[in-house]
Amino acid sequence: MNIFTHFHQQIIAILENLKAQKDLPESTDFSRVVIESPKDPSHGDLSTNAALVLAKAAGLNPRALAEKISAQLGTINYVTQVNIAGPGFINFTLSCEFWLEQLSDMLQHCQTYGATNLGQGELLNIEFVSANPTGPLHTGHSRGAVLGDAIASLLQKVGYKVIREYYINDAGGQTEILARSAYLRYLQACGHTVEESKFEGLYPGDYLVKIGQLLKDKYADKYLNAPEVEWMDLFRKVTIEQMMISIKDDLLALGVEMNVFTSERALVEAGGVSSAVEFLQQQGDIYTGVLEKPKGHDIDDWEPRPQLLFRATKYGDDVDRPLQKNDGSWTYFAGDIAYHYDKYQRGFHKMIDILGADHSGYVKRIKAATKAVTAGKVDVDIKTTQLVNFMENGEPVRMSKRAGTFVTLRDVVDRVGRDVARFIMLTRHQDMPIDFDFTKVVEQTKDNPVFYVQYAHARARSVLRHGCDYISNSDPVKIDKSPLTDAAELAMIKILTQFPKQVEVAALSREPHRIANFLYEAASTFHALWNKGKDNVELRFIDPNNKELTLARLALVQAVANVIAEGLTLLGVNPVEEMR
Repeated sequence: MNIFTHFHQQIIAILENLKAQKDLPESTDFSRVVIESPKDPSHGDLSTNAALVLAKAAGLNPRALAEKISAQLGTINYVTQVNIAGPGFINFTLSCEFWLEQLSDMLQHCQTYGATNLGQGELLNIEFVSANPTGPLHTGHSRGAVLGDAIASLLQKVGYKVIREYYINDAGGQTEILARSAYLRYLQACGHTVEESKFEGLYPGDYLVKIGQLLKDKYADKYLNAPEVEWMDLFRKVTIEQMMISIKDDLLALGVEMNVFTSERALVEAGGVSSAVEFLQQQGDIYTGVLEKPKGHDIDDWEPRPQLLFRATKYGDDVDRPLQKNDGSWTYFAGDIAYHYDKYQRGFHKMIDILGADHSGYVKRIKAATKAVTAGKVDVDIKTTQLVNFMENGEPVRMSKRAGTFVTLRDVVDRVGRDVARFIMLTRHQDMPIDFDFTKVVEQTKDNPVFYVQYAHARARSVLRHGCDYISNSDPVKIDKSPLTDAAELAMIKILTQFPKQVEVAALSREPHRIANFLYEAASTFHALWNKGKDNVELRFIDPNNKELTLARLALVQAVANVIAEGLTLLGVNPVEEMR
């Protein structure tokens, strides 16, 4: 049960009753009424702002309206105390019996605890990573990969049918540079010496050495002295295929598995851009015009010229956008328009794009394009990720993709493991940069959140193993929970009941860091409960002289293990059974 949703419905029922009694106008809007946990637990278990946000509409003093609401709230099942605080907040306390029933509920539902059908099976596309296939995924891609995958899992948890998609940017001039770089490696594989200066302006990374050898093994010396026109398309195709194999392997190492890979080149060659432009022309959103000189740019040879333009300003963008280059080829943005049009044609009426910090300037134009090609039916949700600052003992780790000395995503996974990499990436909101210190993220301390949370799960599983003789023939759901009376035990249950709300909010806001933060709080509460038992024999989980109390406490430990495991699984982190 989502207790916040449950009591929100109870409050709304009370407010509807006050409407019927003419204490509230018939037109009163309840949309701003919320239920939350008080910041200070001593104030109660739950709190509502109903009186504060509705007092003006009712023509009453907030406290006077709070009195009317409180009078009815106090008659609801499990509500044992109601207090009015400050200008009109209503705090209320729930019975111990209620919290013990919630413990049974979370044990009964186990892995489905927190799941809802908010999405009602609606199809949703989330596109993320989408790096140019010109090199291995580097550390800059890791955050978007983890964020997109975690958001997808959360949305599946609340009832959406989610498709994870990777858009292969294989239609630009960078892929020609990649092919030329691979050709030099091919020459080397054939025994030719290639001067280092030949790699200037190309991709000099060693990751292309194996591809050069593959090309040599496959084609021998067939293209040694051939003009570029003879090998360009072939080498580009083979090299991109090999790079995508490497990229997929790197994603799998991070625990990310895409459902769909869409090729920009294939989309363009299939007439996707032409189809999208034709649709926009029919909508009246394409015209030939002249753009003003870009502000803040000193371009000596800039000349105004007629261009094919998209009326992006009609849909909220700052300027209209060109669709064709000087040579008549489509702009990169035209490909983006076609891609979102294609997704809509494939049946996606809900879309999420995850972009890197260097693409934040694309947000308005992509949102404008999506509105246009879907006739206003889709407003794509775009999230941008800030940088991850990789460090070693506090010193920055330098990277340069062009120089071939960059730190790859695989380097990170191999160094610290998938679990650490994923969890650390999800500890902060995507709009905030992260400092990722290779030394600190593997420390086994409270300051290392992934260790602290995994240790809580491992500790809970250890307790259950030690208590297996007590619970082996018992159903945790049916165990009598009434012996759980200590305030710390009830506090643990109350924290766990926050999980369904955190899942829903994290999914709808696309903010998986909320789950990471919840898990840290749950882990902290459990570690404190464990330590109390260490200091006080009467609070230990296993009491050989009191089987009923032992069973109840082991049921609580089982719930802790279940909820933490489910939260970690949503983040793509393994809930380990024991710490090494």
